[in-house]
Amino acid sequence: QLQFVESGGGLVQPGGSLRLSCAASGFSLNDYTIGWFRQAPGKEREGVSYITSSDGGTFYEDSVKGRFTISRDNAKNTVYLQLNSLKPEDTAVYYCAATPFIIETMTQGLFDYWGQGTQVTVSS
Repeated sequence: QLQFVESGGGLVQPGGSLRLSCAASGFSLNDYTIGWFRQAPGKEREGVSYITSSDGGTFYEDSVKGRFTISRDNAKNTVYLQLNSLKPEDTAVYYCAATPFIIETMTQGLFDYWGQGTQVTVSS
């Protein structure tokens, strides 16, 4: 059974940091491009970042460039999203997802497998 387990969310003050983890079971993350999405209250889910399966290339949405870093540990079959300099507008449920396709944009319909989400709350 293909499954993602996300962890690392929580409550943090503005300017703080968190590291989100997305651990896969039942399949190898090596074969997939992995994306992180988020959904803030009352808003649509949006793409944040992805890392490719082929060469480890990365993409970041403009609002998180320079603050978030995506990485993968193939030995642990896990993808991480390091969140630094957090802002209240980063508050959302964060999801990881996998696609077997080579992508240029984070079209959600291309992602086949989704995690359950982890809540990130940035508040003083």
